[in-house]
Amino acid sequence: MFDHVGLNVQDFERSRAFYQEALEPLGLKERAVFEESKSAGFGPEGKYGFWIVQREPYGTGTHVAFTAPDRAAVDAFHAAGVAAGGTDNGAPGIRERYHSAYYAAFVHDPDGNNIEAVCHSG
Repeated sequence: MFDHVGLNVQDFERSRAFYQEALEPLGLKERAVFEESKSAGFGPEGKYGFWIVQREPYGTGTHVAFTAPDRAAVDAFHAAGVAAGGTDNGAPGIRERYHSAYYAAFVHDPDGNNIEAVCHSG
């Protein structure tokens, strides 16, 4: 549905380091960086669908969910996100209120945005 999504951040280098580490277990890496505009794009090989850019206004209430290939990747995302300076906002586990196989984890990024990794299969 979306081609790309951008998220404003307060501190580019801090957020860049967080997303480099947190998204790596999902196979998403930094694929483009523009130092002059303090922006970076992350995605799978050959793509960059998630962007961060240092600019006002930055938010603290945005929720972005990334698809994980399996439950182990959700677990690894959560661990990497917390290790990278994020704050736990929901440990890996089933969220039956969405559906019986909805396995997700949530981490607040350095600006307080709710970043999720989700796997829809067992």
